Amino acid sequence: MTSLRRARFCSESWARLVPMDLPMATTTSNGSQAYLRTKVMTASPAELRLMLFDGAIRFTEQARRGYESKDFELAFEGTTKAQAILLELMNALRPDQAPELCDRLGALYTFLYRKLVESSLSKDLAGFDEVLKLLRFERETWALCLEELSHENRAASSMQELPKVTAHSAVAHGNSSAIDSTQRVSFRG
Repeated sequence: MTSLRRARFCSESWARLVPMDLPMATTTSNGSQAYLRTKVMTASPAELRLMLFDGAIRFTEQARRGYESKDFELAFEGTTKAQAILLELMNALRPDQAPELCDRLGALYTFLYRKLVESSLSKDLAGFDEVLKLLRFERETWALCLEELSHENRAASSMQELPKVTAHSAVAHGNSSAIDSTQRVSFRG
């Protein structure tokens, strides 16, 4: 699956989790629904992942509030949406890119999913707190990764030319083909 198709798939998957056809009597207005839909459909895959963490946190908090106040409909809705987001996070992993990392994240998301199910069945608020703690940590980690990537992208885009490659440095890095030591490559042309 190409990255553009994957981004579109992720956008569409996230859009399924966001209610787009709520009646006017709900707490969100049509304008904010349109804004959210546009934000989701134009976000990069990395931004979508951050939005998924935000949604998982919000819905887990909703589930916790529901069980705390004995509003089981609110709790059920929050739990099922948080579970759906965790499943989406699991399905978005790409083991072909980083198998070990995907194994670890898959295990974490599976743990969080199971903990949500167990906490929901036993109405255990401490279980929801544990899930929230881990989700917030994951969200913070992902936000830091995005920030670092943004800094790297800005630094790369401000470069006028690639660094000069000499025959000596190319051989040192395993490229034994002949290289013209005066040749430079420009990003802009």
